Amino acid sequence: MALYEMLARKERIDASYQCRHFDVSVADDRRALEQLDETGAITTVHDTIGAQLAELAASRRPSEDLDGSALQASVAAMLAGMPIQEYGRWVFYPWCGRLVHVLPEREYLELRSDRNRYKITAQEQYALRGKRIGVVGLSVGLAVATTLALEGVGGSFRFADFDALSLSNLNRLLGSAYNVGVNKAVLAARAVLEIDPYLDVIVYPGGISDGNLDAFLFEGGKLDLVVEECDDLYMKIRIRERSRELGIPVIMETSDRGLLDIERFDEEPRRPLFHGLLSGLRADSLRGLTTEEKVPFVMRILGSQTMSEAMAASLVEIKQTISGWPQLASGVVLGGALVTDAARRMLLGSLRQSGRYSVDLESIVGEGTNSIVSTTDPERPPEARATFAPPAPPAQTVSCTPTDEQIRYLVAHGIAAPSGGNCQPWRFAWNGRRLECRLDETRSRSFVNFEHLASYVAIGAAVHNMTLASATMGFDLDVAGSEKSAPDAVCSLEFSRQARAQTPDGFEFVYRRCTNRRLGAQEPLTMDDQQFLITAAGGASLQIVSDPATLGRVGAMLGEADRMRFLSRIMHADLMREVRWTAEEVQATRDGLDLATLEFTPTDLAVFRILASWPTMDRVRRLGGGKALSRASKKAMGGACAVALLTFPGTSRASYLEGGRALQRIWLAATARDLGVHPLGLPYMFARLERASPSGYDKEEERTVARLRQEYRTIFHVPADSAEIVLLRLTRAPGPTTRSLRRPVESVLDFV
Repeated sequence: MALYEMLARKERIDASYQCRHFDVSVADDRRALEQLDETGAITTVHDTIGAQLAELAASRRPSEDLDGSALQASVAAMLAGMPIQEYGRWVFYPWCGRLVHVLPEREYLELRSDRNRYKITAQEQYALRGKRIGVVGLSVGLAVATTLALEGVGGSFRFADFDALSLSNLNRLLGSAYNVGVNKAVLAARAVLEIDPYLDVIVYPGGISDGNLDAFLFEGGKLDLVVEECDDLYMKIRIRERSRELGIPVIMETSDRGLLDIERFDEEPRRPLFHGLLSGLRADSLRGLTTEEKVPFVMRILGSQTMSEAMAASLVEIKQTISGWPQLASGVVLGGALVTDAARRMLLGSLRQSGRYSVDLESIVGEGTNSIVSTTDPERPPEARATFAPPAPPAQTVSCTPTDEQIRYLVAHGIAAPSGGNCQPWRFAWNGRRLECRLDETRSRSFVNFEHLASYVAIGAAVHNMTLASATMGFDLDVAGSEKSAPDAVCSLEFSRQARAQTPDGFEFVYRRCTNRRLGAQEPLTMDDQQFLITAAGGASLQIVSDPATLGRVGAMLGEADRMRFLSRIMHADLMREVRWTAEEVQATRDGLDLATLEFTPTDLAVFRILASWPTMDRVRRLGGGKALSRASKKAMGGACAVALLTFPGTSRASYLEGGRALQRIWLAATARDLGVHPLGLPYMFARLERASPSGYDKEEERTVARLRQEYRTIFHVPADSAEIVLLRLTRAPGPTTRSLRRPVESVLDFV
């Protein structure tokens, strides 16, 4: 126990960082040093002043290759009769108990920077000695601080960090086990003073706050440069706001792909912060945000396109398999080098421009060529898109055959139907008496759309819309099998005259019907609503599940399927091919998944841009990660009131066509009841597993789909010899913020 008591008594964390200087040629300093020795504080004396003088003498006359007596004579000349013990300064480092004998300041700088010549001239070196540099955040900042000190960039430093060194920091920060628990800013001060005891160093161990920001920027003279490496998003912006007001340049390095940001507020007093990537955003607006809410802002700063695959993949794994952003010593040390090089040139006036730069070692040292890093803002949320509206009704006729204008009206309602990924896989041909519906296989090809079955469902939904529209013009439609006048023909529509025009049930909702991915309250679907939807299914079967526990199981299944889609190269490619990323792209194609219709939060959007990179997903796959990829579906099912499976007898393409007509009836009925509908493609993953040979899945994917199928069958009854048309998520949620567009009628309709 005595040992334990001794250990407890001597346990402490030393926060000292200032070294003491003694000139023993001065009586007061000599007495002070003797008193210090009497306390027992000095544990080691390190006196190499003779070697330092010899090296200095040799550096001043490099061409002479001094040695022996010539070198001794040069040293004696510098001493000029002074006892060698009194030459220079004795420096005491209280945190380690060492007393070190060093050259006077000017000679110390001269010799220590001797190998910098002529990369840095002597004049430049002394100019740099007069610069004041502040470093905020001493993780990456520690490498920056020590590299600045090593290179002699700056003579006065201010270090700020509230955090202490932890054991997990030792994968990248220069320290030791006995430094664990010591404030990082203190460690930085010790490190630079051990390199150069003549540096002027001020430490802010509580970090930077609104209360001390000005002191940090001004104390001891206004800073010439701020190196910002802190984690606090609010303070990142606040430091820049104040630095811009004061005309102080800011530099930042992210320790990933050597990404370096330079903001020359001294040269550009009105320059937007972060190159305009956070346009209009002020620091005050970030107070009180949660970590998750800060993600989109951080992603707009870092940029999904600028991160390495490993770093992007780690985003998916944070709080899943890793505790925080990964950093490697090589990246941190590289960051110290990049900041020091840029800072030196900035302070000497040879680098005046702002910008974002990347020194990606994996591109430079290895296969491929250097990448170009854009400073545009790819993280800006998409703006709202224009939607499409129903066409004006055509003129009524008494003819037994529709006019061309009426056919256009009919098809305009047909193409308002849903299709997987909004691929719009249809074409129509009017020959004067029959409207033929055809499959456009070029738009229908995708791995999940097995044998184009989902496209037959889409065409069936379009047929139902056209049946409703024809009634408003006084026509009955007879849906017949195609005469196969074309190899891609699906069915044909023949017209007969009704006694009068009428507006059938559901017609008013054709253009109101849409996919709604928004979340709602998880309240059970009423029995009346359930019966209303089941009746609308007609000859199809609709199974509805609404208890929260089962919805949770379905959400878990869908999440696992999502994970597999993102980690499968072919399915990932199909998905990303469907996405339309900009308003210009949406207007140009008028198909696919408009990013705005996905109802992403800013955080979701930031993450999705990461997920769009196949190399990132491939890395996640190879690491066996990706659990976070299932979160979106789990969350979505938590905001659903029910999930419904629609099946139709038979497994032929005609069954899927009829199933599509039933789907549209149900969807219009749900729209009439203000229910949101979001179709889910899981049944088609099962169809490929059970009906394709080979399935196209790899072995792991095949096992996953088989396991999901088994779980699925414990929730839904799937009759033998039946087509699983679609799985629907039903919600009571506000309407979507944006609706998908459709291609123009003239692009899908031919008159033959």
